[in-house]
Amino acid sequence: MGDTTNLNFAGSHILSIDQFQREDILKIFSTADMMEPYAARQSQTRVLEGAILGNMFFESSTRTRISFGAAFNLLGGEVRETSGFESSAIVKGESLKDTARVLSGYSDIICMRHPTEGSVAEFASASRVPVVNGGDGHNEHPTQALLDLYTIQRELKGSGGNLDSFRIAMIGDLKFGRTVHSLARLLCLFDPSRIVLVSPQELSMPGELVEALKAAGHEVVETDQLNEGISGVDIVYSTRIQEERFPSAEEADLYRGKFRLNQAIYTENCQPNTVIMHPLPRDSRAEANELDSDLDSNPNLAIFRQADNGVLVRMALFALIFDVVHLVDKHASELPWRSTRHNI
Repeated sequence: MGDTTNLNFAGSHILSIDQFQREDILKIFSTADMMEPYAARQSQTRVLEGAILGNMFFESSTRTRISFGAAFNLLGGEVRETSGFESSAIVKGESLKDTARVLSGYSDIICMRHPTEGSVAEFASASRVPVVNGGDGHNEHPTQALLDLYTIQRELKGSGGNLDSFRIAMIGDLKFGRTVHSLARLLCLFDPSRIVLVSPQELSMPGELVEALKAAGHEVVETDQLNEGISGVDIVYSTRIQEERFPSAEEADLYRGKFRLNQAIYTENCQPNTVIMHPLPRDSRAEANELDSDLDSNPNLAIFRQADNGVLVRMALFALIFDVVHLVDKHASELPWRSTRHNI
């Protein structure tokens, strides 16, 4: 997937997992480790002071939008935001390329989410500054995949595991879920693992991604049985039904709540240290309840650690794109205030 040349991060767009080689991923992760003191508010760095991030989200987002903004702020930069079509010139008929030409004059880097597949790449083709894909339709969400794999690495490390040869079950809407699409592409860069795809047949993983995983040497199992699928894996990765990608809410309702995980099902089918992940938001409505609240006290529920890791990974990407990794600590200082953050 992609070429065999390592990515030159400095000034680059980040649009697809296909840009990366294994060494690139490990470089991002080691850089993310460096960012932990700043994300934890143990100290501050102003390495990107004066730089402006344009956060352009033409599709609803909470975690991704705020995570990108927080990551940039934590490196000392400033953030300007556009949310929704109604607040942009696009509603007046302006093309994506014209929007890119204008707004890239106001920013030093742009993060963009758009509901149409390929739209972020089209925007980037006319941008004068680097563009990071925050999700384009049901196509890709590369930074989510990076933070997912980074979370897997950190969680496996606690039990002596690593990214080469582990077992994962991806559950739910694998047809429209761009997070699992990008994660599948990313897994192709690592040594063979066992990958169990749990979904209704109508929402199965796209065939080209299944074939790519197999071509990379992974053992791939497809099933519509939850209990069987989560048995004997290291990671359970649950996803929500992507209602916004269905023709109607009624069609989405046909699949909602089909693969609920609660503590009883976990205890019966999972190993005691199986990690539970979800890209969020988890649908906690009674008719869905993908991850039951009775899992909240389970120490293997990693969904909030996963969200925190998103800030680290996005800080790492910004530092790499601006080519300031070697300067981050040189621009560090003590915080003039005391953090009152609490553990979850």
